[in-house]
Amino acid sequence: MRPTEKNQWVKLMVGWGMGLLIATGAIALESKATMTQPSQKELRRRLTPIQYYVTQQSGTEPPFKNEYWDHFEPGIYVDVVTGEPLFSSADKFESGCGWPSFSHSRRGVTYHTDESHGMQRIEVRSRSSHLGHVFDDGPVERGGKRYCINSAAIRFIPQSKMREQGYEAYLDWVGP
Repeated sequence: MRPTEKNQWVKLMVGWGMGLLIATGAIALESKATMTQPSQKELRRRLTPIQYYVTQQSGTEPPFKNEYWDHFEPGIYVDVVTGEPLFSSADKFESGCGWPSFSHSRRGVTYHTDESHGMQRIEVRSRSSHLGHVFDDGPVERGGKRYCINSAAIRFIPQSKMREQGYEAYLDWVGP
């Protein structure tokens, strides 16, 4: 392969890879929302004790005694630490588990094996926080996944406030 052909191949692969990263949410879309990682000192000051415990120490809040387990208003759910959009109310469903449940993440999460508490689970993390776990017992018609997410790890942005809070680019996640 000649150098010019190799360069074109690299450009093609990089272009394809960037498209893949954007499609999977690994690269954030532009938003007015601040999506930076604060220092631990700032997090301790800004977060409630349960938010810090859940997001920074991989804790779990009590079931049925959290803010969003039974919340179904139209809007999006963002990372409580960075403000990065993660989930949509359009994907939320009642699972009976006592935590907010979503059929999928819209973007910005990674998956990690979690063998704590004598179980093997898949941990769901944002780039800055522990969010919860994903299980294979969700609604089949929605893909079969159940993202069991701690309310303490997310903040709800109502559809009516998305534009003024800098989340206009995500209005299509919620629908009309």
